[in-house]
Amino acid sequence: MNINITKLTDTAKLPERGSMYAAGYDLFADISEDVTINPHETKMIGTGLAMEIPVNYFGGVFARSGLSAKEGLRPANCTGVVDSDYRGEVKVALHNDSDEVRTITPFEKIAQLVVIPFLPVEFSLVDSLSDTVRGEGGFGSTGKH
Repeated sequence: MNINITKLTDTAKLPERGSMYAAGYDLFADISEDVTINPHETKMIGTGLAMEIPVNYFGGVFARSGLSAKEGLRPANCTGVVDSDYRGEVKVALHNDSDEVRTITPFEKIAQLVVIPFLPVEFSLVDSLSDTVRGEGGFGSTGKH
């Protein structure tokens, strides 16, 4: 699959895979100077990129495991969604879950993009739903005796 991408700045870095079988493509901070993120604060970090995700796909913006586990930084909405009709800059709202000040440096890997297919659906309003063994049980109800 080919995805058209454009650099909105001269300094933007194209997404990169960490290994041949990696599902995610690293996104880099396109910033000119360090950005400080205080504890429990969210800052918007641009990538300097815009792209054309194919129809019936979206770009899922996920945390990088190292950045999340070691630094406490993750996308504020946990998983960002880049829709196929969006043509603006891909940005990452990075949230600092730690109790320490964190710093993002220019060209630092800030998240990963995974291109994912989805099924467009239509919803049908009905009076009742079919019965199942589980029924209305939720939030930890399965596997309980």
